[in-house]
Amino acid sequence: MEVIMKLKTIIHEAEEGGYWAEVPSIPGCATQGDTFEELLKNIYEAVEGCLSIDIKKTTLTDGDRILEIAV
Repeated sequence: MEVIMKLKTIIHEAEEGGYWAEVPSIPGCATQGDTFEELLKNIYEAVEGCLSIDIKKTTLTDGDRILEIAV
């Protein structure tokens, strides 16, 4: 079963031309593009990059499990 996460993205027209976008639900997740098509590609890359970082080092014990989920 494919799992899909929907994220609202705010698209802005840049004063110098092109576009920039931000994803309010992921603090610090923003990108830009010269064209709308480039912006869309960059949004996917930015979200993937923002969600793939490790925030802190975690110590696992024998009773812990790691589960990867697709969103």
